[in-house]
Formats: sequence, C-alpha cells, structure tokens
Amino acid sequence: MSANSRRRALRRMGSLALLLQAPTLVRAASAASIVAVRVWPAADYTRVTLESDRPLAAKHFLVDSPDRLVIDIDGLELSPGLRELLGKIKPDDPFIAAVRVGQNQPRVVRIVLDLKQVVAPQIFTLEPVAAYKHRLVFDLYPQQERDPLLALIREKEQAETQAAQAVQDALGELIGRIDRPASVASPQPQPIRPPASAPALSTPAPAPPPSPPSINQNRLDRLIVIALDPGHGGEDPGAIGPTGLREKDVVLAISRKLRDRLNSNPNIRVMMTRDGDFFVPLHERVRKARRVQADLFVSIHADAFITPKARGASVFALSQGGASSTAARWIADKENRADLVGGVNTVAVKDAEVMRAMLDMSTAAQIKDSLKLGSEVLNQIGKVGRLHKRSVEQAGFAVLKAPDMPSILVETAFISNPEEEAKLRDPDYQDELVEALATGIARYFAKNPPLARHRAL
Repeated sequence: MSANSRRRALRRMGSLALLLQAPTLVRAASAASIVAVRVWPAADYTRVTLESDRPLAAKHFLVDSPDRLVIDIDGLELSPGLRELLGKIKPDDPFIAAVRVGQNQPRVVRIVLDLKQVVAPQIFTLEPVAAYKHRLVFDLYPQQERDPLLALIREKEQAETQAAQAVQDALGELIGRIDRPASVASPQPQPIRPPASAPALSTPAPAPPPSPPSINQNRLDRLIVIALDPGHGGEDPGAIGPTGLREKDVVLAISRKLRDRLNSNPNIRVMMTRDGDFFVPLHERVRKARRVQADLFVSIHADAFITPKARGASVFALSQGGASSTAARWIADKENRADLVGGVNTVAVKDAEVMRAMLDMSTAAQIKDSLKLGSEVLNQIGKVGRLHKRSVEQAGFAVLKAPDMPSILVETAFISNPEEEAKLRDPDYQDELVEALATGIARYFAKNPPLARHRAL
C-alpha cells in the first residue's frame, strides 16, 4: 500500500472514530451545569432553587402514602452541585422531611422530596436577571392556606394568657411572702394554737390559672391591625452595602423590633408580610394586608444609589400620576423590579384576581391619608437621623396600591453610604429608628382614628 493510500485510510478511520464519539460529545456538551442550589424554608411556603448555566425543563408528580413530590429534570447529569441539596434541608423545614437525588436515566435527574404535609407545588423557570443565571424553582405551598387574621387572633390570645399568668404568678409570690415569717433570722416562734372555738387557720389556696381569654366580635372589630412589610427577602437580597450588609436582613431586623414595640399596646396587633428570609411577591404583600383588613401598611426598606454619597431617610406615598422627583421615580422603578429578581411564577399570577385588581386600585382618599401618615413618620425620623427629602415623596410603588388603607414606604437610609450602612448595622440606632416609627404611627392615629371595621374570620 502506498504512503498516500495509508494516509487516506488513516483519515477515514479518524473520521469514523469521531462519528462514533459524536453522541457522547454532544451529550456532554448539551448537559447543563448546576451553578448553585438554594433552599428557603418558611411557614408560608418553602422554595427550592436550582441555578444553572442553561435552561432546565422539568416534569413532576405527587405520590401519597407516604407523601412525596417527584421531579424529573431533563438535560442534566448528576453532579456534586446537585448532591449539595441533600445537606440543605433543615430539620425544622415545615414541608420537606428529606430529599433524594439520582440519575433516573441518561440526561434525566430525578429529585424526590419526602414531604411532612400535603403540598400544592408550583414549578417554573426564570430567565437570567441581575446576578442570577437560569433558575428552576420549586415552590411548595400548603394545600390549605392558613388564615393570617386567625393567626393574629391566636397570637393575641396567647399574649393575653401569658400576661394574665404573669400577674397570677406575681400574686402568688406576694401571698407567699405575706405567709412567710417577717424575719428568717429571728428565733423560731412557737406555734399559736387557736382556741377550741376558733376556726383553724389555713394558707390561702392559689387561684386556678386563668382560662384563655376569648376574642368576641366587638373586640376583634376594635383591634387596630398594622401590616409591616420588610422589603425583599429570599432570592432577592435587595441593596447591598459596601461591607456586605444586605437590605433584606436589616429591614427584617428593624421590622421585628417595630412589631414588638407596637404589639406592646394591647389594642394593636401587627401582621408581618414576612417574618423570615423568604421572598414575597409584591402583589402578595398587598393581598396579605388586605386579608387581615389592616388599618395601615408600612413597607420598610434601605435603598442604594449609584453614588455612595447619597444619604438620608425618605418616606414615600403612592402617586396616581407622575413621580414627585426623578429620584422618587428611580427608586420606585427599582423596587417594582423586585419580582423579577425574587422570582414570581407569572403563569399563576396572571390568573390571580389580585393581579387584575392591582391595575388601578388606588383612590384619592387613600393617597391623602397616606400623605398624612407619611408626614408624621417623616417628622419623627428626622429627629434621629438625616433626611434625604423634608417632604413625603410620591411615585408609582406597586406595593402601595391597596385602596382601603393608608400605605407608605420608608427608606430608612442609603445602605450604599458607608456611614449609613454602619448606622443600620447598629442595634442602638435601630432602636431609635423603631421608636421614631412607632411615635409617628401613634401621632397619626391620635389625629385620624381608624375606621370601624367588621373583621370576619
């Protein structure tokens, strides 16, 4: 065989080898890589997010006895990144007991979630946005949604029972002290025997523990309910300060302190749109406040700006027209994009009545009351820190579009400013801010008593 013939034969053999390897090479090239795995457990719902460098497609089904959710993900190979999911399920997760991951068939990974309760799952994909690549999201909702107003009432009953028990314990301690000898150092007195005709002396028996107080309709209607809305959460960190302080964390800390401060008034109960690190869509924040028929809605934020020099607190109300300033419009647009970052199942939302109702829910009267509330809060905040603007600003914030309650959004400070980030991290400054917010709310109610409501559980 000539040299040319041998070269031609070798080339044909090489081409054949490449053709034989092609399916393997294509399969390897087309498999997506997992970038990150995150789990966000909460009483409202648990979210599991798989972030990948390419879009993923998934099918799922539920199995009972025991309850499981099975998810088959196409275009994926089992990897160490996926196995991380096993260690991210916490024992206190309300919905997931355990997780198993395996290669169900070539290029198909099966994830099995062992469930603690029956769920109504929503599984959807999100396009790349902000710092995120492609996301496949599993949202596990309870099949029966809990009633937030009933939860508030149960919480109030528990607080009243504990307060009554504390009073009873203090009374028992007082009786015990009266019963004890005046001085333990004095000689032991001889027992005094009463005359035969006198009744025997006995120690007063402690009163039985108080029964849980019942909330009648009249008390329920007179209750002042305030909706506190810590911005961002979960997949959406919000703004991030120069040293890494995240907006979602600091506003949750401030909101929890404000809740405790307001709840110290027996006539007030606070509903928080989130009390943990999980994402709540904008429309759902409004819906939660409306479900408890809140008298006020206060959204807490700590924004960032393109320059670290921006500083000072601001208070915003809704605008039916244009924004009151370029900065107000910029901040509103930024806050309204939270759903894109946090990740909303648009298929489910499009069918929701609340999404249609939010198109034009605001009223002139609601905005007028919101400006009054905002003015009182702004005046108090100005006593503990610098103000960015000395008047309440207005813009088209989606989260303020509840028609039946005054609603404001408070930017506590610019977290992008190093000095203000340090203040926001300081528990003492948080306490001062909370006191200012609580005082502003109290001053508003003193001038504008809440309307009588008939709250139905």
